[in-house]
Amino acid sequence: MEGMPSPLRTVDPVRLVARRVELGLSRAALAAQAGVSTRMIFFYEEGRHTPTSRRLEQLATALGCTVEALTGAPRGQETLVDLRYAAGLTLERVAELLKTTPAGRELRVSAPKVSALESGRQVTGRLWQDPEATGRLIGPLARAYGVPVRMVLDAWLRTRPEDPAPVLSDKAKQSPSRAALATWDSLNERQQVYLGEVMRDDRMTATEMWMRRLQRLPVPKAAEWRRLPLALRAAPSVAGYTRLQERLRQRGVHDPGVGSTVHALERRGLVVVSEDSVDHPAVGEVGRVLVEITRRGRAAARAGLGEPREPDPAPHLLSEWLWGVVARVASAEPAGLEDDQLAGRSLFFIGVGYRGRSGAQPSRGFVDSVPVMASGGTHVSEYRWRLTQLGLRHVTEYLHVYRDLYPGVNTTGLEAIAGDSP
Repeated sequence: MEGMPSPLRTVDPVRLVARRVELGLSRAALAAQAGVSTRMIFFYEEGRHTPTSRRLEQLATALGCTVEALTGAPRGQETLVDLRYAAGLTLERVAELLKTTPAGRELRVSAPKVSALESGRQVTGRLWQDPEATGRLIGPLARAYGVPVRMVLDAWLRTRPEDPAPVLSDKAKQSPSRAALATWDSLNERQQVYLGEVMRDDRMTATEMWMRRLQRLPVPKAAEWRRLPLALRAAPSVAGYTRLQERLRQRGVHDPGVGSTVHALERRGLVVVSEDSVDHPAVGEVGRVLVEITRRGRAAARAGLGEPREPDPAPHLLSEWLWGVVARVASAEPAGLEDDQLAGRSLFFIGVGYRGRSGAQPSRGFVDSVPVMASGGTHVSEYRWRLTQLGLRHVTEYLHVYRDLYPGVNTTGLEAIAGDSP
């Protein structure tokens, strides 16, 4: 019957009985509070019937608990049907809500299509195979279910592990901050030119790395390629000028060597200067000065040049702290990270079965503590932290994004997991 939720999730009879007994309710009392017959409560507790999403919500309300407490869905492992059940919506109601949005109309959403989406079946319609088109549906689904965008995306990837990941649109560009503009205004004209040219060279290099990635050529880590060649420790008449020096020469502000201007920018925390050596065809091994623009420097240059500031990380991406934890677990695959090597608050955000303070959203379920059996399989010898299937998918999809976003996080060796170019 259309509009009735598919029995993809069922009430756990043991949990239902345990909660009712805990509250001291008879079946008749629970039936009266939930608005169903006593006979139906008996059927639910016997596992002979599956309640609709609306009935499931009524049962949870009557028992003073969450829907997950009755179904046994682990925190951080919710699927799309889990989110719909938790919101108490039928297939038809979800379709009605989505049809009011541009994305829903574009994809010609209907109750049968929502059902196919939730069950992992192919959804009819050409645009349903387009990651950008499905990505535009994530926001409306999040609003319909009353959850963050990242929960819908995670549930989508769990439900449809073989499909391309929906592509979320970038956040709207934001106006420059007052602090960034004040930093730019505090620089003299020469320093402003230097900072602007360093940012442009950084942007040009980023484009080159993007093109290499498209051509499946090796791409160094962002922490490496963002260190831009500034000068060679050799006479320009022999070694020539770097690309950045040529740009500064064209602007008429080039300093010999590293120059006091770059050091002044470094003292303000706008760039970082370092050195290495390279093999030059004309002079052999030669010292090289490198310069890397910092986030503060990039923000100041954008503000001064009238460009909108970079948006905050997309809602489906992790903070630098949490990405560092996931990267640690990923680097320990396939053996896993020892149990005592991962603890603290991070588990409330990425560990299966965890949830933060009362009312907080469930964890994303990227890592889980799994048992390791002793030789012979007689008993569990230890537990180790490993990536869940969703955690592995997240690393696979977004490793190159995180490397650009958080170059300071060690991701050595993760190419083997993500299938990324080394």
